[in-house]
Amino acid sequence: MPHRLRKNIKPGTKVSIVLKQDQRNGKLTDGVVKDLLTNSPNHPHGIKVRLTDGQVGRVQKILDE
Repeated sequence: MPHRLRKNIKPGTKVSIVLKQDQRNGKLTDGVVKDLLTNSPNHPHGIKVRLTDGQVGRVQKILDE
């Protein structure tokens, strides 16, 4: 799963994330990565990022591969 590996996500990458409040219903939010907030090389629930619009969530899909 590429979205679980930090090395696959860089600032400027277009991604779909799940916001904290949307974790139960699974609603995805699209945006462009500004900052990576997860420091470990991988994470079972997806790498936590901040989008350019300020929203924070875990990456579920990488859109521009």
